[in-house]
Amino acid sequence: MLSYILQDKKFLIILFIINFLGTIYGYYWYGWQLEITPPIFIPFVPDSPTASLFFTIFLLFFIFGKNIPYIEALGIVSLFKYGIWAVVMNLLTLIVTGSIGPAGYMLIASHLGMAIQGLLYAPYYKIKLRHLTVAGIVVLHNDIIDYVFEQMPIYSNLTTYMNEIGYFTFWLSVVSILLAYYLTIYRKSQNLNNR
Repeated sequence: MLSYILQDKKFLIILFIINFLGTIYGYYWYGWQLEITPPIFIPFVPDSPTASLFFTIFLLFFIFGKNIPYIEALGIVSLFKYGIWAVVMNLLTLIVTGSIGPAGYMLIASHLGMAIQGLLYAPYYKIKLRHLTVAGIVVLHNDIIDYVFEQMPIYSNLTTYMNEIGYFTFWLSVVSILLAYYLTIYRKSQNLNNR
């Protein structure tokens, strides 16, 4: 049943539109930070909308029965990583300040959805080790830009915890890469071996 829904053209088009609009909103949300960002770092700042952009591109190709493994690898790793990251940051903000408002809860729900949708489509990705290696380098490089060059998304109430957040983010990247490997490359190899 789930497999049928995930491959249904109407569902895919709706999901594409949601992700397309969410991506645009995400870049808009980062607008003020991008204005104060040195141009060389701009591609590395809007993490979540770039993750949803990868998935939106995947959906567009998937609707037409095509696969683009490098984008798929970037999508699954970054969607899970930044989806979970944003949920944790908003919950941490709630703990620190006692309130996050409706926008904060909307961000929790939308980013949790990001993380889940990337994983749900894992059986349909054509990812090989070389694709996942590139995705892993990209997300770990982004961590360096964020926490060594201090270009991470700005949560003003959490600035005193940047060292701890950077450490958490690094290990979240590692978990995201390993999870993507397990759900795509490892599972497919196991399925082939069991035939």
